[in-house]
Amino acid sequence: MFKYLNRALNKKGDGLPLASGCSRVRFLAAFIAISISGLNACAVLPSSSSVMLTEGFDQSAGDNVPAYIITTTHATYYLEREGGGLSSMLDKDGIDWIGFNNIKGSGWKGEYRGFPNAVHKQDGSYFHAMNASTAPSKGEVTVNKPEHVQIHFISSNGKWKAQWDFYPDRCDFTMLNVSDGYHYWVQYEGVPGGEMDSSDFWYSSKSNTRQSIKTPFDGDLPSPEWIAFGDEKLERVIYLYSHKDDDSPDTYVSRPYMTVFGFGRKGKEKYLNAPQKFTIGFLESNDYAEISHAMRLKMAP
Repeated sequence: MFKYLNRALNKKGDGLPLASGCSRVRFLAAFIAISISGLNACAVLPSSSSVMLTEGFDQSAGDNVPAYIITTTHATYYLEREGGGLSSMLDKDGIDWIGFNNIKGSGWKGEYRGFPNAVHKQDGSYFHAMNASTAPSKGEVTVNKPEHVQIHFISSNGKWKAQWDFYPDRCDFTMLNVSDGYHYWVQYEGVPGGEMDSSDFWYSSKSNTRQSIKTPFDGDLPSPEWIAFGDEKLERVIYLYSHKDDDSPDTYVSRPYMTVFGFGRKGKEKYLNAPQKFTIGFLESNDYAEISHAMRLKMAP
């Protein structure tokens, strides 16, 4: 628990709108600010229906990494502003399930991590937290309401467009425009429960058997297409699902320091070539029946 607390407390640059006179300190997922000049304290605790957008930096991702910061009761998302991908995704206990950093050469320990890491060497490399090989994209906030934040991104070559929608219980990523003749995938490359270890596992729509984090998967997930990663020590999973039941392959492999799951991926080949929506979020359970039921409810019209 102390490693999680330490990581959460050192996650700086929240950019939170706090009451006058309060300094910015994040304690786990409750955003608490304590005045240096007095004993008063003030907190920013989003209501059960709130989605709050601020702009700041994801300091755990590197020095002054600019980010849109979207805070809900279930998660805090750091959407890296230059690359157009998630660099961090914190649960309500402050644990980061992505753990990106932009240190060149860090590989599986940082620079490869993120979501959706969608466009890789396909008329550019886009929608990945900014690392040495990511090309820039431009973001624009198009909706900013108490229960919905929407941000559009367009690639620097103008040929790829994506949309992010943040709600109280989830985050949707939609590929809006695909460069003609090219393909993409949608990936979760991260660290369940804050780091990869032997207590991690995954479930999917394929089987109700809990799989070791080292067990690979290669096939097409059955409808509704979903996968969830967890840590036995936590009553929580991070889930991903596709809003379309397609025939494209889906693949999971374990790396020494992160997961590599991809919708529309087989080996290093990309298979998605049309607009499509995907969801990522946290669910407060590690029971298969409860997770499967929740996925079916989320997929219901």
